[in-house]
Formats: sequence, C-alpha cells, structure tokens
Amino acid sequence: MSDTSRLSAHLPELTRRQLIGGGLAAGGALALGAPHAVAAPARAWTTAAPRHIEYHTFRGPSGFAHGHRSGTRTGSGGLVLHHPTAQRTYTDPFAAGAQPVTYDVGTWTSPVLRNSFRLTELISSWDVDTPKGTWIEVNVRGWDESGTQTGWFILGRWARDDVQAGGAINRTSVDGQGTEIATVWTDTLHLEGAHTLNDLELRIQLMRPAGSDLTPTVRFLGAVSSALPGDPTVPVSAPGLRRAITLDVPTYSQELHQGQYPQYDNGGEAWCSPTSTSMVVAYWHRGPSRSQLSWVEPMTDPQVAYAARNTYDYTYEGCGNWPFNAAYAASFGLEGFVTRLRSLREAEAFIASGIPLVTSVSFKSSELDGAGYSTDGHLMVLVGFTKDGDVVMNDPASHLIASDDQVRTVYKREQFENVWVPRSGGTVYVIHPSGMRLPRPPREANW
Repeated sequence: MSDTSRLSAHLPELTRRQLIGGGLAAGGALALGAPHAVAAPARAWTTAAPRHIEYHTFRGPSGFAHGHRSGTRTGSGGLVLHHPTAQRTYTDPFAAGAQPVTYDVGTWTSPVLRNSFRLTELISSWDVDTPKGTWIEVNVRGWDESGTQTGWFILGRWARDDVQAGGAINRTSVDGQGTEIATVWTDTLHLEGAHTLNDLELRIQLMRPAGSDLTPTVRFLGAVSSALPGDPTVPVSAPGLRRAITLDVPTYSQELHQGQYPQYDNGGEAWCSPTSTSMVVAYWHRGPSRSQLSWVEPMTDPQVAYAARNTYDYTYEGCGNWPFNAAYAASFGLEGFVTRLRSLREAEAFIASGIPLVTSVSFKSSELDGAGYSTDGHLMVLVGFTKDGDVVMNDPASHLIASDDQVRTVYKREQFENVWVPRSGGTVYVIHPSGMRLPRPPREANW
C-alpha cells in the first residue's frame, strides 16, 4: 500500500518504506507526541479542487469474456488456465537454496481502458485462488501523451498462501522498474515528471508447474486511476448523514503484537495494515479457522499475526502492500479492492450501507488531536460518524497503549480529512461480502 508522489509533493522527501503506511510508518515512524491543545479552526464549507478518480473492474466469467485470452478461458468461477501457450522459468529470490522452476503460463489482457482524464497514478486489486504450486502476476502498460507505449510494469506477484503453508512463491512487489515515463512504487504505478497516461491495458498471467493440471482462478481484477491536485490541504466537506452511525467493528490493537514474528516485520507498529484488515474481516464474521491459527504464539488476537504472515511483501519487507491486504481479505469469500475517495462525503455512503473502510493517513501529532503520536504512514478503520460529522475510528495504534480497549476513538472531521485525502489521495480498502450491493457511485465512478 502506498502513499503518493504527486499528492505528497509538499511533504519531506521520504523513502518508499516511509511513504507506505504499515511499513516504516509503523516500524519506527509512530512517535509519541505531546497533547495538542489549540482551538479547532472554524469549518468553512468551500469547494475543493477537482479530484479525478476512475475505477475499472472485471469480474467473473462475463467480465473476463472481454479482452484477449491466450491459454486461458472463462470458467464457472472466473478466469482459469486452459491450454497454456507459453512457459517461463522463475527462481524465487526469497527462498533459501531455491532452484529454477518451469511454469506453464496463460494470460488475459484487458481491452484498452480509456479514462476521462490523463492519469498520473494507478493501483490494481485482485481476488485470485491459487492452489498449491500456482501463482499470478499482474501487469499494466499504457500510452503517454506523445503516443509512446510503455513496457509492461509488474504490479505484484501473488500466491494466496505463505510458502510454509504450501504457497508457490514468496509473494512480492518488484523494485527497479523505473523508466523516463513511469515507475512502480511497490504497488502504485506512478508517472514521472509531466508524463501522463490515458489509454492503458491490464494483464494477468496465470502460472502452474509445467505439466500439471492445476490452475489459479481469477474472480476479480480491478484498478483505480487517479489524477489529483498537489494541494497540501483540502476544504472540509459538509457532513451529509445528519445522524450518528457507528458500525460494530471489533477492536484490535497492533501494540499487543510488538516484537511478534520478526520475520514478518516484527509486529507492533509495523502491523497497522493487517490489524486494520483483520478488524474488517472479523466484522463480516470471516477469517482463519482455529486449525489455520494453530501455529500462532501467543494466541492474543491471533488472526492479526495470521494476516501479517499472509500479506507480507518480501521485497517491501512489510505487511503494508495495499492490494496484498485486499487480496488476503478476499480469500475468505469477501471482495476486497483498493480505491481512492474524494472526501468524507463519499465515505459516508459506505458507512450508511454498513461497510467500514480501511483508510491510509499520515500526520504529525499536532495535526490530529487525540492520536498521541506522529506517523509517516498508517492504516486505521473508519467505522462511523458522530451526529456532528466527526469520524469514529478503530485506530490500531490505540494511542500507543497495548490494549484493544483503546482502539475506538473519535477524530475531528476537518483534521482527519486533511491527513487522509491530500496525504494518500484518499486511499481506502473496501472489503465486503461478495455480491453485496455497494452505494451508487458518482458520475466519475471510483468504485
């Protein structure tokens, strides 16, 4: 999961891990801050600069009937391997003593996707079942303003299960993809300089060990495109609910896991993303079984450690990869995707529909009253609104107190909107039961 480039241009220059909530944002950037006792500014309901966001999605057999298939076909659950048309050899760089493995490969390439604006960033999401030995790779390419086509960029290599539990590969993002036109910041395609894209294509490659008859099943593939202003602040949005709503999302503190499982980034502040994802998965009465949790010690909110293990990105060296968290949630019969919202008014529609949102934020302690810490990137769950429009949050940092009882808190609407919308582009994980009707999207649809 990534905080932005153009959107964060006003912030100090940070490393990629610092820009991603749940990475250094959790590993060391959370810092105890002194109480902030200044009067809140008066709320002015003014018009924000245009925030262009569009979401593209392909779902189920009908969705993958469009585009170009090579060695794949549509099945009852989605896209599957049929008669693979290529092979590739892959050596897992994160497996000790790994030997090259040859895989049969089939691909699906989307139709050309055209936005109503020229995008500067893109984030993909997917829901894929990967039986033992199988995995997928998600790619994107496009055409810049001069008509120059980019090469294929890798947005993620994914297997549902950890290698120790039978997964084919150690799931990973891919560094070092920068060109004059664009690069990939862990999970986000970012256009360089003044470059923009309009037309683009998504591609997903399905892999299985050569000669086997196994297949991944791709149920869903989506991507959010955005072109957002670099304004350091946004005007506060006018509340639209006119009533208090708080969803009954369970509270989990990441602080209870400090030092747990160093191989998955050492718990504690590093686990804000899997902790937040776990809260929402549990809200929908889903999650790992008792037998799946049997390896976790200690058994305090063990589903959080399980989520950390199964969202860990071996290149990023953390659990904060945005689409990895969404794909993890989807493995429990849910649908999870990453998108960006323009304001809390859009978020209110999800809360009114009973859908909590995992939000990506960054702030100094003086910018968010009551948090008690600073962070270069953090995930927390929006679970409701007060009658005055302030946000009710499940903040897994729990004021840096190791207690689930400290997780539920209220933050001022204007302050929260400004540490979320301009800092991460309004990035959220939307996690809900498959088939559930979402709120009606705006005209420039971002879900």
